[in-house]
Amino acid sequence: MVKHQPLQVYEKQVFVSFVTGIYGCRWKRYQRSQDDSSRWECTWFVILCSSFLLLLFWAYFWLVAQNDFNEFNWLVYNRSGEWRDETIPILASTTVGFSYITFLLVMVPALDHFSIYSLGQQLNLYWVHKIGVLATLLTTISGVISVDDVWGDEWDILLVSLQSTAPFLHIGALVTVTAISWLVAGYVVRRERSNFQVMMLLIYMVILLVVYLVPLTFTCPCIMDRHSLGARPDIIGRRGAPMLAPENTMVSFNRALQYGASSLEADVTISVDGFPFLMRDRTLKRTTDVHKVFPGRRYDDASFFNWTEIRSLNAGQWFLEVLKSTPPHTDFCMQIPSHRIGNQTVCSLVEMLRLVVRANGSALLNVRRPPPEHPRHRSWFMDTLWAVQKAGISQTRVTWTPDTDRGRVRGLQQTANEKLSVEEIRQRGITSLTLHYSKASHKDIQEYLANNVSVTVYPVNEPWLYSILWCSGVPSVSSDAPQVLRKVPYPIWLMSQNAYNFIWITSDLVSIAVVIGTFCFQKWRMRGMQTYNPEQIMLSAVARRSSRDVNIMKEKLIFSGAALRICIFIEYSHSTGVSHYRKRSIQISICPSVCIHTCLGCHNTRFSLLRQYFGPKKYLAKIWRGKKENSAISQFHLDLFLANTLHSK
Repeated sequence: MVKHQPLQVYEKQVFVSFVTGIYGCRWKRYQRSQDDSSRWECTWFVILCSSFLLLLFWAYFWLVAQNDFNEFNWLVYNRSGEWRDETIPILASTTVGFSYITFLLVMVPALDHFSIYSLGQQLNLYWVHKIGVLATLLTTISGVISVDDVWGDEWDILLVSLQSTAPFLHIGALVTVTAISWLVAGYVVRRERSNFQVMMLLIYMVILLVVYLVPLTFTCPCIMDRHSLGARPDIIGRRGAPMLAPENTMVSFNRALQYGASSLEADVTISVDGFPFLMRDRTLKRTTDVHKVFPGRRYDDASFFNWTEIRSLNAGQWFLEVLKSTPPHTDFCMQIPSHRIGNQTVCSLVEMLRLVVRANGSALLNVRRPPPEHPRHRSWFMDTLWAVQKAGISQTRVTWTPDTDRGRVRGLQQTANEKLSVEEIRQRGITSLTLHYSKASHKDIQEYLANNVSVTVYPVNEPWLYSILWCSGVPSVSSDAPQVLRKVPYPIWLMSQNAYNFIWITSDLVSIAVVIGTFCFQKWRMRGMQTYNPEQIMLSAVARRSSRDVNIMKEKLIFSGAALRICIFIEYSHSTGVSHYRKRSIQISICPSVCIHTCLGCHNTRFSLLRQYFGPKKYLAKIWRGKKENSAISQFHLDLFLANTLHSK
């Protein structure tokens, strides 16, 4: 009599158990033995993918928006009345949410892989994860809506950032869609054909074609010849160095000059007695201790204080309080003694201009015109001219905005802070523009420079933005972080057009080869699995270790209910004490196309077999309730029950 090895349906798969356990809390093998994922679970998979894409967009936005974190905090302060770093909780929640969604999404390729090459591993997302995914999605959507309401103009930075990141994002997208070809091919090359498979293949091919050709739309200033690179843009200290010291104070301006700023920019307000001083906000509440010195006037317009009152206020203690509540942006803050920062007062325009004279630099002034009820409403420009003359600085080294009263103000350089056409610039006689980086495109900058119009771009706080403006030929930038731009002696990347074309075409060709090879390999492997003869499923007594593909097919034949005529031979091992059972072979018909041949054994053997196959007590209870102790039950009936149980499972 030829002996056969026992049928090992449940081979140990630790990785599969871990993945399905984490993803769907299905740690037992029988919990994963179903055919296909339901439409409801597929819907949750779509929600998971949508959450990932939205979080990827959200994370990228905040990554490039670091350039304007100071502006964001100032906008929030104008609404809430409290100054704090609002970006910390946003960045923390974004990091946690993105990591969580990415972790769940990484599980899906593994599940999909084993659903194709092993027993069906369904996308049954655990209910706790469903709550987490939904909460993350709703939180991100609410964040997008809030930013659009408070900071809607900031979306422009996404298009600006693509001038620097587009070539690298293209490579990342190319690697991603190429890797996805493994999953798409595994689904498309199945024996069963459906319209959904054809639609999926067409969508994938369209996406692949778009990724291959999208570099044709790129406009990257840093893709240029090295010999065409212009001079390094001058850095203007915007309100000094507000990341290192209190803005618009003498210590802040000194720090900006120390870190390479060639010019200083300040916000000028005229006091009620006609004395120009430096203040960005409309009130003194945020940057001074006016709430202590003048409690009843904390919300009054700063221009309605006289210079004596303004000079009595402390303008540095608030910065120390911010440093205590939030981590500093850089370590440079710790290089200034705290007592020096805490003793700062509101800076006058004369003091700042005298510092510029000693540094042999220049000044850019943003003068805020007093309100109509202010006593200096009509003479504000004369007060500013008086301060310039008193400081002893040459008028050619002072530029101010707004571009008004040009006929009355002569000698000073005036700049417009709005985007104008070349014809309007010539009509007004303007020689320079101060533009937000979102309004200064590469094409516009080249046009202005060709017509001898100097362009200053603000705010520029990140190396990537400084690099693309450098490649665009901008002569000067206004920055809140001169200590950061000082570390950029050269654009962070520069590449010739021929070199980029070579990288682009080569990467596309490699991707095409990998995709074609993946589809061919998946087709070959699936064809090999589909051509197994059912008789090959029986285990040979000679071979101790069966092939993995045979084990896979055994699992599919048992649990899928495929209409194939197979014969599975199960031999029960007999322990000592049960050898008196007469060994006889019977055939139990389960369905017209499936037969099970079994050698009769004891109840304990059958119980062990069911326990090995199924595990849960609900199946074993049917064996133990009366069948184990009742010897009157025939072996035939027990074998029939076993066969029916196997077939129903």
